Amino acid sequence: MQKIRTFLKNSKGATAIEYGLIAALIAVAAITAMTTVGKRVTKTFDTAGSALPTE
Repeated sequence: MQKIRTFLKNSKGATAIEYGLIAALIAVAAITAMTTVGKRVTKTFDTAGSALPTE
């Protein structure tokens, strides 16, 4: 019974899960930002490429 109480009072597992969730949220935000920036950069280069004269 004492081992169960000790196990339930242990918060290290919960902390690790919280850090994992925070890392996952940061990864999703970074991927979203990079995708958006990538699309804008592609559009900018396409526009610049279209404006150049072709010979």
